[in-house]
Amino acid sequence: MAKVVKLTFVCNECGADYLRWQGQCTVCHTWNTITEVNYSTPTPAYNKRFSGYAGDSGVSKVQKLSEISLEALSRFSTGFKEFDRVLGGGIVPSSSILIGGSPGAGKSTLLLQTLCRMAKKIRTLYVIGEESLQQVAMRAHRLGLPTDELNILSETSIEQICLTASQKKPRLMIIDSIQVMHMATVHSSPGSIAQVRESAAYLTRFSKIQGVAIIMVGHITKDGSLAGPKVLEHCIDCSIMLDGNSDSRFRTLRSYKNRFGAVNELGIFAMAEQGLCEISNPSAIFLSRDEEMISGSIVMVVWEGTRPLLVEIQALVNRSMTANPRRVAVGIEQNRLSILLAVLHRHGGLQMADQDVFINVVGGVKVSETSADLALMLAMASSLHDRPLPKNLVVFGEVGLSGEIRPVPSGQERIIEAAKHGFHCAIVPQANVPKKSMNNIEILGIKKLTDALAILKEFWP
Repeated sequence: MAKVVKLTFVCNECGADYLRWQGQCTVCHTWNTITEVNYSTPTPAYNKRFSGYAGDSGVSKVQKLSEISLEALSRFSTGFKEFDRVLGGGIVPSSSILIGGSPGAGKSTLLLQTLCRMAKKIRTLYVIGEESLQQVAMRAHRLGLPTDELNILSETSIEQICLTASQKKPRLMIIDSIQVMHMATVHSSPGSIAQVRESAAYLTRFSKIQGVAIIMVGHITKDGSLAGPKVLEHCIDCSIMLDGNSDSRFRTLRSYKNRFGAVNELGIFAMAEQGLCEISNPSAIFLSRDEEMISGSIVMVVWEGTRPLLVEIQALVNRSMTANPRRVAVGIEQNRLSILLAVLHRHGGLQMADQDVFINVVGGVKVSETSADLALMLAMASSLHDRPLPKNLVVFGEVGLSGEIRPVPSGQERIIEAAKHGFHCAIVPQANVPKKSMNNIEILGIKKLTDALAILKEFWP
């Protein structure tokens, strides 16, 4: 029986499907990105061979939600507390996880360390498609990892991988990477939108039916997003990203989608000779400040996932030598900086229209929540007047357009975290002041921006 070929057209940028070719994609509005893709329907012999492994789960029956047993879905640890935190407490059976990152960030190193640790307790399978078996063995030997119990497979065919996994029955399987995998039923080159989408969907169905957790490694594009592009995040359960600059030894692991835990959870690692080492106290890393008091530097408390994190923010305000002053923000959204400069001028009386403003969050942390507004404005005021701030001062709070200081979530937990690291004074929104006083830290509650600037002048000599 011959195969039935289905012809379709797919956009290489967004993955949208079309019945016929057209010059511009109506979804992402890009030109000349739609290509022809052929899908083949497998023969009966092919269906019989792979039936029950990844695509055919039999006839499903309707069940009550209360009748579903949760005992078989107990999480198992990866061996890294920071990795477990990002995943929401560990790996959930039958889940599909996507991990991405720039080349050289340490994705393969982290997963190899995880598998070698977990192979002693559960059955695992490491599938590689980009490297040879000897290269992986050399890396494991260089890192000093135990390799006696780790099963490894060099294969790029999704059908053959699922067939082997159904025989070995691992509880955890890693695909490195999804961009080099291919399916026989998709007539397209490996790494294309059609191949990546169908391969990921095939593996996801296999994980749900066979009860195996699958971690897929994904490449990123030149703009920093996952290659594929969003078609991968729709079919998987958890999407995490490993970031790190080439000139820094620290790596940040952040979750962007998690059906089993908190989103935007952050894990900190350090690259060493033995591979990636987790950092149990990340606040101590970002608080390596100078002994001398300098202007424009202040410590804020941001909330990352389920824990507070103390981060230093620096501001440099200098007279501009050009007609258009520069506004540069690293770790803070550029539009947010423009809004805060306008509020600082309107309600704080500080004019910076002729000043160059440079903002930097120390340690490469990207702050997306609004609790950093007050700390950023006080740092800019300190740099403008060239007056240093006390080193034992910590600040957090959201600033509104009318100059009011709004409360932020988990205010008491932020203050407790600051007190643990030796801070003796905190400027916080009035609504975040605890009802019970704390002996080891002085809490100053404010309602308006003018109140914060008045307190700031009291610290200046």
